[in-house]
Amino acid sequence: MTKAILARKVGMTQVYDAQGRAVPVTVLQAGPCFVTQVKTIRSDGYNSIQLGFGEKKEQRVNRPLRGHFARLKLKPCRFLREFRVLDAAGFTPGQELRANIFEAGDVVDVSAVSRGKGFAGSVKRLGARRGPMTHGSHYHRGPGSMGAVAPNRVFRGRLLPGRMGGQRRTVHKLRVMQSDAERNILLVKGSVPGPRGGLVEVKETVKGT
Repeated sequence: MTKAILARKVGMTQVYDAQGRAVPVTVLQAGPCFVTQVKTIRSDGYNSIQLGFGEKKEQRVNRPLRGHFARLKLKPCRFLREFRVLDAAGFTPGQELRANIFEAGDVVDVSAVSRGKGFAGSVKRLGARRGPMTHGSHYHRGPGSMGAVAPNRVFRGRLLPGRMGGQRRTVHKLRVMQSDAERNILLVKGSVPGPRGGLVEVKETVKGT
């Protein structure tokens, strides 16, 4: 990977391509981000960059992080994320990254934490089939049989109700439809995990075009 940026999910809309077809897109407020640390194979054993995004009040930042930003003469950032890169030589601490690092036609991977839906049953969470609703049936949306009687336990891997959503998810190979550096806006084809206002990581795809 050679390009990455942090963004906020604004919402969804649609744009029209060159053939006049409506294309659903997700609007991302991408950047401005700042390179807060550069790691190299020589110093740390691997190549990566640390990006800061958003603003945070200085009194809400602990002393180690306050010194981390002060050395770079940057305001404290709300979010810090690290990205592996092939070559860190092209980045310098304090460098600003904007939405124009991606262009229309680029293919990206987008990662975010999906919406949390709380505790859900097997029908909603796993798409299980429900039982009959009429003729005196007492089984409607239950999890079903737990298995044989003899072991007296539930077998590992049984699909049961539980917490749904709120997990990190990555959508691969989404195409950038538009890039606006002045307003720091990226339009990405398709949907992106997470709620409006949620933090999103946009990276150059690892699966090729």
